[in-house]
Amino acid sequence: MTRHATIRTTHDDPELLARALEPDNTEEMETTIEGARTLVTRIERETTGGLQSTVDDYVVNLDVACSIDRQTPNPSDANSSADGRGVSTAARSDTNHEPNTQ
Repeated sequence: MTRHATIRTTHDDPELLARALEPDNTEEMETTIEGARTLVTRIERETTGGLQSTVDDYVVNLDVACSIDRQTPNPSDANSSADGRGVSTAARSDTNHEPNTQ
């Protein structure tokens, strides 16, 4: 008898997360996108222990992918640490570093 689990989670960019998770998916797993924001992963395993292990691995991998996604700046926010004019505040520092000529 085959055991089944379906995991549905909602994200701003489920396609990005699906691509991030794909390398770790086994042959017993299928990840799809439903609607605009739902990531769906279906897992089939022959044993309950195997299903539990695979689900646990998937949830840990998903958590890591979500954490990285939250920490990675959006390309449209590339200047979020800038002064609002697209100029890095570090780049426009008025600190002068004169070489020591003595």
